[in-house]
Amino acid sequence: MRVISQSTTADLDAAPRARRRRPAARSLTGEDLTLRAAYRLCRRTTRQHDPAIHALIQLMPAVLRPAGWALWAAASVLDDLADQRDAEPAERAARVEAWTEALQHDLAAGTSTDPVRHALVHTALRWRLDLSGLQGAMISTRDDVHGRRFADWTEWRAWCNEGITPWVDQVRHLFEQAGAPMTLRLDRRVDYERFIDGAQLTDILTDLGPDLGQGLLLLPQEALDACPGAEGDLRQGRWSPATAALIGAMTDLARQWVTRPAMTTGMHPGAATVLDTSACLLRAQLEAVDAAGPALLKRAPRPSLVARARILTPARIRSRLAWSLTPLTVPGPRRPAVNASGPSPAAEDTALRPPPPRPDGARPPQIDADRMPSHVAIIMDGNGRWAEQRGLPRSEGHRAGTAAAHEMVYGALEIGLCHLTLYAFSTENWKRGTEEITTILEAIRRDLDEGPIRDLDVRQRWSGRPGKLPEELVRALMREERRTHARTGLTLTVCINYGGRDEITRTAAALAQAAQAGDVAPHLISEDDFARHLPHPDMPDVDLLWRTGNEQRTSNFLPWHATYAELHFTPDHWPDVDRRDLWRAITEYSRRQRRHGAALPSPPLRRSPRN
Repeated sequence: MRVISQSTTADLDAAPRARRRRPAARSLTGEDLTLRAAYRLCRRTTRQHDPAIHALIQLMPAVLRPAGWALWAAASVLDDLADQRDAEPAERAARVEAWTEALQHDLAAGTSTDPVRHALVHTALRWRLDLSGLQGAMISTRDDVHGRRFADWTEWRAWCNEGITPWVDQVRHLFEQAGAPMTLRLDRRVDYERFIDGAQLTDILTDLGPDLGQGLLLLPQEALDACPGAEGDLRQGRWSPATAALIGAMTDLARQWVTRPAMTTGMHPGAATVLDTSACLLRAQLEAVDAAGPALLKRAPRPSLVARARILTPARIRSRLAWSLTPLTVPGPRRPAVNASGPSPAAEDTALRPPPPRPDGARPPQIDADRMPSHVAIIMDGNGRWAEQRGLPRSEGHRAGTAAAHEMVYGALEIGLCHLTLYAFSTENWKRGTEEITTILEAIRRDLDEGPIRDLDVRQRWSGRPGKLPEELVRALMREERRTHARTGLTLTVCINYGGRDEITRTAAALAQAAQAGDVAPHLISEDDFARHLPHPDMPDVDLLWRTGNEQRTSNFLPWHATYAELHFTPDHWPDVDRRDLWRAITEYSRRQRRHGAALPSPPLRRSPRN
């Protein structure tokens, strides 16, 4: 994992050190001198390793700065362990692995003898951070020691998302816990992702010379092939017309990616200042890369002090004003809820449990791997009618339907299903009564907070629009998506305020925006290009679409993904089904012949015997 950095060890915070105060660290650590020293070390590490990041942390509320130092110091330590050239790759990977494993033990104990981990553990407990979301990033850092090669931008972006985004998400969670959420509009998710890509590309261009000295060239082959001869010249340290063309194209692309003004629309002004200033620093760094010319292959270029001061001085004024007008929430100190031999709240993902068995002992059928569906999507229909038949309010049917949803998750895990998508609330469901809508949405939120699937090996995701949904529900959905990101079992996507035509319309808009920005050629757009701009581009096609409630229509559900889905309709209302019904549906699916437009082979002709 490469930590984003744009500046040298020159301190971007221009105030004389003699006048610097540390009220934030002191107020959070009390009289614990060891902890205070740990945070001071994290601050020095961040400033020395990533001065631009340190400058951005100084734009955060004072009470959040120590947490920011702890997070980025930890990332820097891991990065340094992976980059140490005094050891072979296997040894460096082992050092990263050992540091990561030690962090898990420290989280359980609530303290550490290592100062950086000590500060990080205190930050995780104080601010209720779930550091399990960093597991994938730490694994990526470990694997980086062996070098990286990327065939295309898709592979490159996957690496960025795995290595960088989890650390940034921890900072976003800090703002949320303090009561000033860095809310990102879901219809601007592509902007957020491109911004991260642009920051990483800027970092790669900045460190191009040092990386080449270590035999690393972290640009995708797709980009290198666009400038014939550039790869060979770069690997031999030659500045040529092809090299200049490649660098120019990459800086232009990075500049497009980091210029995303709509990303901060509607965001708290303090949080928006942090992101906007980050974009300005990145563009200044790209200007330095452009101006470096052949020197880029020898050393990392840096913006001038004047350029940095021009960006940071007004940013400090704006952020100071914004935070002075914002009442912030500072949680009280928190210790692990269990003894040192058990998991801490921040490490709860290390204790995943299997789904509870059926009371009757029923077990899933054995289905051949080549006959198993990869993705089952369910329209959970009939809750209201189930309640009405029993003389109950319709809202009681939705409460009963929650248990059936749990059963589907249990059954999917037991039979080994990879993807399960549930249609919980459509864009058309707003036409229902206020009480029924409130019951549905509140049941979903409560289940996210305390439901029985929290400790299962389930990666939770949400598909739909945030508009109209209660803010508390949106935060809970995004929290669980972050919390379970690294899980490798079932991927559960819950569609809330979802409409299939709306999804296709938004995807078309995102694709048009990408074409306008030059990311895709309009006359060469393919189905794959469209799929890459869907809200969840890694979601596979639906193999089996099942609807309960004795209705036989797909109701605007996953029209892009379900084009070739096998359809399965059953009469039972949703609260009456359980995991055995899912197993029966999968068993029936396994018996079907799927042709996808092709003809089945004709049976051999039977010839009559000759007389």
